[in-house]
Amino acid sequence: MSEKLIINFEEYLKTVEKLAIQINQTFNPTVLVGIMRGAAPIIDILSRIFKLPTAYIVIQSYSGEGMEDKQGNLVFARDISSIARNKDFERVLLVDDLSDTGLTLNRSIDWLKNYKPIKNYIKEIKTACLWKKKSSSFSPDFCPVKLKNDPWIVQPTEHFEELNIKQIIEKYKKKEG
Repeated sequence: MSEKLIINFEEYLKTVEKLAIQINQTFNPTVLVGIMRGAAPIIDILSRIFKLPTAYIVIQSYSGEGMEDKQGNLVFARDISSIARNKDFERVLLVDDLSDTGLTLNRSIDWLKNYKPIKNYIKEIKTACLWKKKSSSFSPDFCPVKLKNDPWIVQPTEHFEELNIKQIIEKYKKKEG
């Protein structure tokens, strides 16, 4: 496995704020589209800062045992999840947590441009992420951290993937008992 870059919650929030500053300098999006799951907390924060409607594309990418160093096949959901109006999709900011290989962002742009309910409303799509890995073939329009290597990025909530609800209940039983 490659080296790890461990991000604490405070550092994560600062990186999102730096991303917001970059976006604000040159782009005025009309909707934020997040690639799930990684973009969910970023979109939550950016939508509060910019007061914009949100939409989500659900894509399964990483899956299976030992997949930390590999990208799995991309599987797109049938539809966008959003209450934004179709006309809100004029200037799209497509957000993911990171540009690893670049495949997810590239394919998501194509998917959006061909998504029938909104494709005729889109005039511009820009991309944003918190981290770009060295070997990524994709250059996001906005990205506060461009890495000089390709570490596995351990985000603040990632430890929950190793837990199940029974373990969490047990943890609190011990504290309360």
